[in-house]
Amino acid sequence: MARIIGNVFTSHVPAIGGAIAKGRTQDGYWKPFFDGFPPLRHWVGEVKPDVVVVVYNDHGLNFFLDKMPTFAIGAADSYSNADEGWGIPQTKPFQGELDLSWHLVEQLVAEEFDIVTCQEMLVDHACTLPMALLWPEQDWPVKIVPVCINTVLFPLPTAARCFKFGQAIGRAIESWASDQKVLVMGTGGLSHQLEGERAGHLNKAFDIQFMDSLTADPAWATRTSINDLVKAVGTQGIELLNWLVARGALDATGRPVRELHRSYHIPISNTAGAVMLLESA
Repeated sequence: MARIIGNVFTSHVPAIGGAIAKGRTQDGYWKPFFDGFPPLRHWVGEVKPDVVVVVYNDHGLNFFLDKMPTFAIGAADSYSNADEGWGIPQTKPFQGELDLSWHLVEQLVAEEFDIVTCQEMLVDHACTLPMALLWPEQDWPVKIVPVCINTVLFPLPTAARCFKFGQAIGRAIESWASDQKVLVMGTGGLSHQLEGERAGHLNKAFDIQFMDSLTADPAWATRTSINDLVKAVGTQGIELLNWLVARGALDATGRPVRELHRSYHIPISNTAGAVMLLESA
């Protein structure tokens, strides 16, 4: 059977792509964030995952306010990106792992999760940037399965629901009849808000506590209401739901988890830039 080898968590701020495209990753403003990634690149080079399940949120590319699924999964042969104009102009298409996609769809429906299945799907910066941060040459050595979570339009799924969704994904991956190694990536956040009276909101204390909980008590955030989580991290910071889904998948394995690396830097484009790597025993 397939095996989940770990979690990677990272911010997906669009301006990261601009820094990459313009060769500014070692500028003083960006260097503390980009310096968090060599340990992750070394790790993926050593463990060599075959598939990355990318848990992220769409920014109006596939879904908009008139049609916003709570959970959606890509089931396509390939995924091209359509950048919003802030970041990497174009990347090579990502090859999809179609067999795993359909296995996830079938298993999640069997576990009574109502999902949208996308046999055509574009991916935006929330998927392309984390992949480029791990494989900066952008010659993708892995296949992907995109998993999209609504973090944009209320009512949002609760943290508890997202964690359970991740656990169901984890069970499905490890029941997949394959010998492939699967990395589950959660992207977005951490704390930030881009509009309204709280524009520029950051909450370092909460971010650090949340990151600590991912190893010490992964269900910690699930005991807080979605409204209180938004108050803590901001309207865009609620992208931490993506992290919870990814962590739930690793939790479902029942194996010990150890933190190998983290970095945290404020701010990158008015956002708390966070990076974290967890490995499954």
